[in-house]
Amino acid sequence: MHVYIYDSFLNQKKYEKVTARIETRITDLGLNGKINRLGPMKNINDLISNEIKRGAKTITAVGNDETICRAINSMAGSEVPLGIIPISKEKNSIAASLGIGLEEEACDVLSARRIIKLDLGKANNFYFLANASIANRGTTIEINKHYSIEILEDGEVGIVNLGADNKSLPENINSNPQDGILELFIKTKQSKTFLKKLTGQSIFPFKKLTIVNRHHPVVLDGTIKINSPIEISVEKQALNVIVGKERGF
Repeated sequence: MHVYIYDSFLNQKKYEKVTARIETRITDLGLNGKINRLGPMKNINDLISNEIKRGAKTITAVGNDETICRAINSMAGSEVPLGIIPISKEKNSIAASLGIGLEEEACDVLSARRIIKLDLGKANNFYFLANASIANRGTTIEINKHYSIEILEDGEVGIVNLGADNKSLPENINSNPQDGILELFIKTKQSKTFLKKLTGQSIFPFKKLTIVNRHHPVVLDGTIKINSPIEISVEKQALNVIVGKERGF
């Protein structure tokens, strides 16, 4: 059974036409199934867990990056693949990096059913697919227990698994969500190569580190905020995802 999770913002009247087109395309492709619409009274974790227990063949997140982030935190470790139907270009950089077109085009990707296993970043008990970030000031990073970096300048610490938002990433980053490694970079207003001064390289690959900041949370995929101390690691091949041919890795 195919299960579709519609994000709550799609309950707005302005999205009626696009969701109707998607449902028509899904039916034409023989992919019709159960539609669940999120709302104040529906918990996505319980919903997805129950659908997997009932034998869902695919769980498809319909919405944007935030929808995907919440879905993966319910599906990590499951063999059931995640499908994605992005609605509008806004806040849908993850789908684009996975080679998934918008709306009806995404239905064709679902039909092709090209499934690959992806690594996930793990921050304490939460997961992220694309990236995690935190404000620089007041942040201390302990890398692989060998040394620590304390950042005093304004800017941002970025941790990348999937290079979804290329505009905010260093030019030479080459993230691959199948290599078992995460990449760390530090941006400051004064210098774009702050980390290079410390390590000899502008991108620092790692498998585990700890972040401490008493004043700012770590933000996962622009959605989930968690307070420190936070241990960040990579969970290898933790998620099956239906992807397109034009993916960025």
